[in-house]
Amino acid sequence: MKTRYVLWLAAALLVAPISFAQPNLTTPRASQHAAVMQTVGLTEISVDYHRPGVNDRPIWGALVPYDTVWRGGANENTIFEVSSDVTVNGEALPAGRYGLHFLPTTSSWTVIFSKMADAWGSFSYDQSEDALRVSAAPRPADHKERLSYRFEETTNTSAEMVMAWEELEIPISIEVNTTDVVLDNMLVELRGFRRFSWNGWNQIAAFALQSNVRLEDALGWVDQSMQTATNGANSLTKMGILNALGRTTEADVMEDQFYAIANENEMNAYGYQLLFGGRQQESIPVFRKNVADYPDSWNVHDSLGEALAAVGETSEAIEHFEHARSMAPQGQHARIDGVLTQLRASN
Repeated sequence: MKTRYVLWLAAALLVAPISFAQPNLTTPRASQHAAVMQTVGLTEISVDYHRPGVNDRPIWGALVPYDTVWRGGANENTIFEVSSDVTVNGEALPAGRYGLHFLPTTSSWTVIFSKMADAWGSFSYDQSEDALRVSAAPRPADHKERLSYRFEETTNTSAEMVMAWEELEIPISIEVNTTDVVLDNMLVELRGFRRFSWNGWNQIAAFALQSNVRLEDALGWVDQSMQTATNGANSLTKMGILNALGRTTEADVMEDQFYAIANENEMNAYGYQLLFGGRQQESIPVFRKNVADYPDSWNVHDSLGEALAAVGETSEAIEHFEHARSMAPQGQHARIDGVLTQLRASN
């Protein structure tokens, strides 16, 4: 009997640790995981967080105490990540991954971006690890049962990030120098296979010209393009850069070269560059040349008609739009008819 008891006890001791070590099965968390992402230009901005509910509880000054750093969600850190340098409420924040915290008060709040992104909430928060602190003004909002983040008012250079919970929300302004981001990205791309193409170097030069930045660099980039292959597209870009730099004599020489080699589309692009650049009268000879060179193209008549209408030459504009319609594909008829209706009414 004693031997049987000893054997049973030994078996129980062997089994018990294994039983206690069994993992729990997965069940839903009370504050479930969520993430939101917004692209601004080429910059990706994201917030990774957990969504607590109100559940009929008092939130501000109670569940979330005033004057105490709060994680901006539940469970692990709320994580803010941005792929490029940005400004937040007017203050610089480098590209990176941050723990997002708030310091709520009865008036203005403080938004905190901590270099420590992997802590559990705000319990081990250390102010010495702050990357940035900015002030933000809370505003009343419709009831939001579960905490959420969203992006609003998005443009190519900015967005408003909003944290909303209960009947309050915090707007946070984020701005990006998209021009610099795009140029930096283009330069990285030009370290690869694209560097062997005339088009890549022309694209970066044309983008700098369009943005009116780094024009001396742009001149070098377009020269690199022309070393690979000289054509109407990069000749037009170089002409624009030289004009922007005030080197008009060189620009005139480049214009002659452009006229000698440009195709229909490149000539049309130059005409529109002049037309929309406040040089409407100068655009008309360019469009006329395209009509003379490509008389069977409906598009060149359409473009000349647009330029003539812009300078008040309505009767001739009507003639070219009518000629364009007679050759244009069916899909263009409704648009041209609308233009003709307006021109005939004003003639």
